[in-house]
Amino acid sequence: MAKALLGYVGGPDPRLLAEMRRLQQRVQDLESELIRMQAQNDALTVASHEESLLSIDVAHAEPVLA
Repeated sequence: MAKALLGYVGGPDPRLLAEMRRLQQRVQDLESELIRMQAQNDALTVASHEESLLSIDVAHAEPVLA
């Protein structure tokens, strides 16, 4: 009776299985894209930080005390 209520009569629905596979692949693709974008963001953050250390903003620089 419980199987009939849940729709399992006759085995798994091939359309449901195909949709599940498609969604799992989409999740994997999105996770890979997220990892790639995080790595790119980290690289840009490091490059930006290094660039800011090398440049001196003369307008906001304080005089050197001797």
